[in-house]
Amino acid sequence: MAKTKKVGSTGRFGARYGLKIRRRVMDIEVLEKAKQHCPVCKTGNVKRISKGIFVCKKCNSKIAGRAYTLK
Repeated sequence: MAKTKKVGSTGRFGARYGLKIRRRVMDIEVLEKAKQHCPVCKTGNVKRISKGIFVCKKCNSKIAGRAYTLK
């Protein structure tokens, strides 16, 4: 996947879609990929499996949250 320092993962879009939209997508993707903390066991092992659904790798609990983050 194309990636640079300034644009990160949105480098795959090239010059398309405009700067504002690409920055918005980059902010969302950074939130989405960041470590989330489990409210049950308090570890940072939570992974997003679909929109608003997260699973803790340690205690195996499923948690519903926002679309991109748990908070």
